[in-house]
Amino acid sequence: MSKDELLVLRGQPEVSEGRLRLGEWLESSRIQLLVVLVIIVNAVILGLETSAGLMAEHSGLLRIIDKACLVFFVVELTVRFVVYRGFFWRSGWNVFDLFVVVIALVPGVGPWAILRSLRVLRVLRLLTVIPQLRRVVAAFLHAIPGLLGVVAVMVIFFYTAGVLATGLFGATHEEWFGNLGKSLYTLFQVMTLESWSMGIVRPVMEVHPWAWAFFIPFIVIATFTILNLFIGIIVSTMQELSTLPEPGMPVAETRELLESMEQSLRELKQKLDP
Repeated sequence: MSKDELLVLRGQPEVSEGRLRLGEWLESSRIQLLVVLVIIVNAVILGLETSAGLMAEHSGLLRIIDKACLVFFVVELTVRFVVYRGFFWRSGWNVFDLFVVVIALVPGVGPWAILRSLRVLRVLRLLTVIPQLRRVVAAFLHAIPGLLGVVAVMVIFFYTAGVLATGLFGATHEEWFGNLGKSLYTLFQVMTLESWSMGIVRPVMEVHPWAWAFFIPFIVIATFTILNLFIGIIVSTMQELSTLPEPGMPVAETRELLESMEQSLRELKQKLDP
């Protein structure tokens, strides 16, 4: 959680003074900085464990540090649950943190071994701890409804282009356009502009000189139009969220900000009224 949830907790009459003091200690800048440092150390250790040479020489030390980080995360989440109790489940960030830590506790043997690779998700806890990163994630999640419309347009456009490309080029370039699946994958590569000219389009044009009339409009629509719509929606959402008060802003400061905005609106209205 963060300081705004702590403010909500303070407003509950049944919360003891001890829980409030523990919550203030947990949300203090020193503890949050410590959490960030442990996450970074754990991320470095997880990266070092991918080196066979380092694991052969220092596997014991690396595993001890990894276990120590995991113990720290378990203790931190336990304290957080003791402080917030039922409020713990109201925050999606807390649920995500709990999922990441539980994955790391799964035994690394038998059918559960594949889940052990997911312990690298602990690095993503930085998104829940650093407010600036949380704001970016919130902006992306807030933009999803608008992005769904763009995704629908892209799916329709890609499906139409895939069927058309299969019919036009499938007979001569079966490895790229032999069926709908191959065509969709090839068109996705063309959309990313990865080796689209020398790798795909020019070989196709050796057999079909007019193929440029298909690929150039496809790139203009898919790459320069639809992808820019994604960027535009996300940027617009972040600008919208930037006008809102900071999540951890105290209630008094939030009230002052709103009163200042209302005063400015009244003054503007007086100037506009005849």
